[in-house]
Amino acid sequence: MTELERDIIREILNIGLARAADSFAVVAQEKVLLEVPSLDLLESEDILHRVKEYGANHAVIQSDIRGDFTGTTLMFFSGQHVQRLSRVCLRMQVSDSIQVNELQESLLLEISNIITGALVTQLANILKARIYGAPPCTFTGDTGALMNHLVPSESLQPLIFSIITQFSDQGNSVELPLMLFFDRATFEKILDIIRGYDFLGKQLAGA
Repeated sequence: MTELERDIIREILNIGLARAADSFAVVAQEKVLLEVPSLDLLESEDILHRVKEYGANHAVIQSDIRGDFTGTTLMFFSGQHVQRLSRVCLRMQVSDSIQVNELQESLLLEISNIITGALVTQLANILKARIYGAPPCTFTGDTGALMNHLVPSESLQPLIFSIITQFSDQGNSVELPLMLFFDRATFEKILDIIRGYDFLGKQLAGA
């Protein structure tokens, strides 16, 4: 993947997150900003340790992407994330802990649903694909088993985007790690579409 292709994917994600911010503002009852300050493309062997590290001290929310493209998003919420999001969105003063009550869990699921849904909608619109996000769920099992499911073998290694998303309102800012898994076939489809268009309103010559 070239730097230009990376920039195009980053911009697609940024547009999707900008739309998510509008929905997020309704939940938080404040103006919020969601952006992608960093976008890393990781190989499978580099992600195994990172997911296990996150899973040890973060609440993990999983959502699957289905349809023409196949993928999975994982969002990781630390105790500080839960504390600050509870204060911003629920007006609750809680301790720094990933042990959440039913209301807090619903909030984390809704945040994941908003962000994943916005990304899926943006990908579908720009890439002309029929895709949708499955309802998110809280992952409470072994992250090693989860990774075995997402990365079944070397021959099927997916490409993984690691995104640090900024959620901020007037007085608070929270970084939300988001990992976006695409299997190899899906990623090749996306690159083929990107390479066929200049995204400036005119199809590339010969495409």
